[in-house]
Amino acid sequence: MADRRTSNRSEVTDFILVGFRVRPELHILLFLLFLLVYAMILLGNVGMMVIIMTDPRLNTPMYFFLGNLSFIDLFCSSVIVPKAMINFWSESKSISFAGCVTQLFLFALFIVTEGFLLAAMAYDRFIAICSPLLYSVHMSTRLCAQLVVGSYFCGCISSILQTSMTFTLSFCASRAIDHFYCDTRPLERLSCSDLFIHKVVSFSLSGIIILPTIIVIIVSYLYIVSTVLKIPSPEGRKKAFSTCSSHLGVVGVLYGAVFFMYLTPDRYPELSKVASLCYTLVTPMLNPLIYSLRNKDVKEALNKLLEKKSTIL
Repeated sequence: MADRRTSNRSEVTDFILVGFRVRPELHILLFLLFLLVYAMILLGNVGMMVIIMTDPRLNTPMYFFLGNLSFIDLFCSSVIVPKAMINFWSESKSISFAGCVTQLFLFALFIVTEGFLLAAMAYDRFIAICSPLLYSVHMSTRLCAQLVVGSYFCGCISSILQTSMTFTLSFCASRAIDHFYCDTRPLERLSCSDLFIHKVVSFSLSGIIILPTIIVIIVSYLYIVSTVLKIPSPEGRKKAFSTCSSHLGVVGVLYGAVFFMYLTPDRYPELSKVASLCYTLVTPMLNPLIYSLRNKDVKEALNKLLEKKSTIL
């Protein structure tokens, strides 16, 4: 039996990404929708990185983290969206075994890194509001770099573990992945291996990743709320809360979509696809808008950059 499973797994050279189960005529509409949103993702996140790198006033820890968030959003969506758009026009809708491994690895890397980066951004807001006089001391350039590198390191380790566990399974049921990209749960449905230990390890790994980041975010904001409520003036409280509202919005969208997708029963795969759209398309598109529309410094830097461009032209 073991030899048979090994043989069956070795025969898998590619997978089929089923995508969305809609009528063929709707594929054009979905392609145009994906194209529009992806163009906004490229414009918004590249624009945000350019603004942060070119304006000296944005040379602060908060914008350093925000620039990395834009980088992650850009590449996280780029791992998924172009292939999904190609498959709207493709008859085979296939992806190679190596391509599937790469897609899952990179997606897991960026999504886990984003979770840790959002926790680092919550800590940054905690220091800025609760200890403003010591902000420059606590949030040094070295610490900021360490937090970002640590986020990528945790994302990389998690991605290696998740990808290696997934692709050591035996795939002998089917080659058709009921999703628009390679993800762990749809791949598990194709496996004829015993998934009990795999699911226990995956659940434990998810807990190790999610719980610390959520705890850091919740504790940071408990201290922030406690500090802000002690500010006597309404204007001061409003200004303090406004610096956190954008971050809270991003955290809510990302974690809401992740929990919704992974808590959705396997018998409702279409709901999982809709939830996946939130953090592959919606979140990367909204993040630059949320931070730019609600941030005076970013809007001023953008206006300055546009005036400089118009002067050159």
